[in-house]
Parts: sequence; structure tokens; C-alpha cells
Amino acid sequence: MRILKTKRLFGKYNIGETVAAYAFMLPAFVFIITFVIGPIVISFGYAFTDYYLLKPHDIHFIGFENFRYLFSDKIMWKALFNTFQFIVMVIPLQVGTALALALLVNKKIRFNLFFRISFFAPVVMSLVVISILWMTLLNPESGLINTVLSSLGLPKQPFLASTTQVMPTIVVVSAWQGAGYQMMIFLAGLKNIPAEYYEAAKIDGSNSWQTFRNITLPCLKNVTIFIMITTLIAAFKLIVQPMVMTGGGPKNSSLTIVFYIYQTGIRYRNVGYASAITLIFTLIVAAIVLLQRRLLREEG
Repeated sequence: MRILKTKRLFGKYNIGETVAAYAFMLPAFVFIITFVIGPIVISFGYAFTDYYLLKPHDIHFIGFENFRYLFSDKIMWKALFNTFQFIVMVIPLQVGTALALALLVNKKIRFNLFFRISFFAPVVMSLVVISILWMTLLNPESGLINTVLSSLGLPKQPFLASTTQVMPTIVVVSAWQGAGYQMMIFLAGLKNIPAEYYEAAKIDGSNSWQTFRNITLPCLKNVTIFIMITTLIAAFKLIVQPMVMTGGGPKNSSLTIVFYIYQTGIRYRNVGYASAITLIFTLIVAAIVLLQRRLLREEG
């Protein structure tokens, strides 16, 4: 009888824990349904309509018309190309810069804490503020960078006003802003590498490059994969820098796919077509993520 009574008490206790757990999950679940899953489902439905934002009660089902127009939309393909161009350039630059900074601040040097704070400071600053700051620095006529170039006898550069320089410029600004966050993650990975590995390498007569290639890089493999994935996700969402610094110009050379979706849906109020672009973009991102997972799984 005593054992049965104990089981009943534990059974009631488990039910109470379960109810409490679901109660704690409920706010997050409601939030996800309302602001994530719900908008995705609604956007999927709007992609097959002619929904115009100023006429919310005049919506008609038009089938695949938005997608037919999408595949002939040169601006959309230009924005998609710019996005992939940004991704290809920013990931190696940002990850490489973060690793170099982590290796630097991992050493026992004077003012180490000052350097860590300085390198991390851009991460906590607003992207809008950073974009405005760099616009001032990169001004073709009176910017500080062109003033320095002129003092060195070098020609002034158009930077954001050039169709060929605008995207590399935004890449540099973005890498400068985000490298501090990845630096801290790399630094945590460096702290977890056992000191015995480096002592053994020193005894074996390995130089700095051999130690870095054979010990540091392999031990940072999982950290590097995580950083590359997070950087890839952030790069796909690029919108603030081109919106503030260039407005997508000149000649749409800095227009990204997320910025184009914003322009189509909010500025031009064509929600149906913007939803169609979003759906195609989501499928592209999902395909890349699945391919990446498969490659990593095969490597593992």
C-alpha cells in the first residue's frame, strides 16, 4: 500500500511538472505562431494573389502570374546576384578577420582588455549609426579616407558612388562591424584547446605556422563551422547597410534581395508580388542550408 501511495504521489508530481513546463512554453509558442509561422502561411497565400496594400479588400487569386513575372524580372535577379556576391566576399573576410583578432587578443600582451573592448565595440552599435558614420568617412569629396589618400598622393575614390566599388565597400563595412562577435567565439574556442598540445608541438620543434595549421585550426573546426553558418544566415539578411548608405544604388548595384522585397511590398505596396519573391528566396535559402548540412554530414 505504501509503494502504491508513493507511485501515485510521484505520478501527480510528474503531471504537475508537465503542466508547469507547458505553461512556461505557452508564451513562446504563442509568439512563434503569431510572428513566425502565421506570417509565413499568410505570405504563402498572398504569393498567388494580386494583393495591393492600399486595397486590402480587393484581392483576387491569380495563380502563378506573380511567378511568371518574377522569372523575367531583371531587377530581382540583379538583387539576388548582389546578395550572393556579398555572401561570397564577406564570409572569408569576416571569418578570417575574426580569427586573426582572436589570435591577437589571445596572447598575453599589454592593454589586452582594451583591445578586446575596442574590437567588440562595433557589434553593440546600431547598424544605422555605423552606416551613417561610414558614409561620412567615405564621402567622395570631403570624406576622411579620401583626404588621407590625397595627402599620400593617391587619387580619390568614389567608393559608394561607383557601381564596381559599392559592394566591396559594403562588404568591408559589414565585416568590420561583425568581426568582433565572431572574434569572441573564436577566443572561447582557443581557450578550450589544451596547453599540452602546444607544449608537445614546441618539443617536436614545430614553428608557429606548423603549430597553427596542425593544432589550432583542427581544434577550431567545430567553432569555425558554427561561425560560418551564422555569418551565412546574417549575410542573407543584408538590408540596413545598402538601405542607409546607398538606397540600393548606383544603378541597383547594391540592391539586395531582402531590400528589394521591402521596396516591392512596402514602398510600392505590391504585397502579392513581394510574397512571391519571398517564397522563391526562402526555397533558395532552404536548398543551400540542406546542401550545407549534407556536405558537413558527409565530411563528418
